Amino acid sequence: MRSSGFAWRNRVTSMVTDSPEAVADMYRDYANADVQVRRFYRLNHEHQTLEFARAKRAHYGALNTTRMGIWEACETLNSLVDESDPDTGLSQIEHCLQTAEGIRRDGHPDWFVLAGLAHDLGKILCAFGEPQWAATGDTFVVGCAFRDAIVYPEYFAENPDARDSRYNTPLGIYEPGCGLDKVTLSWGHDEYMYLVARDYLPEPALAMIRYHSFYPGHSTDAYRELLGPGDEERLEWVRQFNRYDLYTKHDSPPDVAALRPFYEELISRYFPAKIAW
Repeated sequence: MRSSGFAWRNRVTSMVTDSPEAVADMYRDYANADVQVRRFYRLNHEHQTLEFARAKRAHYGALNTTRMGIWEACETLNSLVDESDPDTGLSQIEHCLQTAEGIRRDGHPDWFVLAGLAHDLGKILCAFGEPQWAATGDTFVVGCAFRDAIVYPEYFAENPDARDSRYNTPLGIYEPGCGLDKVTLSWGHDEYMYLVARDYLPEPALAMIRYHSFYPGHSTDAYRELLGPGDEERLEWVRQFNRYDLYTKHDSPPDVAALRPFYEELISRYFPAKIAW
């Protein structure tokens, strides 16, 4: 059921007046984050190597862990609180609904709303036994030098790749302009949900899901030399999406039961009753 969706660009870019950077600065206050957030990123940065990311993608990319529906995945995440997020203590289903409802209120197409609902469902990796440092948090390119634009870059000092001459130069194993499809990002919920959803959603929605946690890529120029044809357009969709992902965060939970019928019907327009995870 894929469709282009790029014709909606003018409509989407006018949805809020704040720049992505301003919104990120308003919410992503890692300087004052608690011990739990710092511990999360210490573990994440120590263990997210190129070898680890490739192995996890190969394992979970087979999509043979389980079969379930999208709303069932939402309910599975009902009790998960993201340890990497300094902005909210709501469960993941509540955050996903906040994001989707913000998009829906502004009158955007149904696939955009559905991207809001589904964007964090890859965190179901935690239900499969993965620690949060291997499922949540910001993502970054592995296989080249870790950039200072990444949250808490000092924690990479203990990452083996930081001392490996194959991976600790600005380009590492990559060619200039190779494109985001050719790089390996640290493993987590973005890439996993992209793999789960890629046969069902239009390309702009898939970009939103795949790169919404790639903050050093979509909110800074840290990886400018790696971008290829079409990447800036993809990242612009991500920037528009992330205004909702961040800007809708507040501590008043949505009414999950009341919203469920609408979202189950929306899900059925794009996904079968059960899909491979």
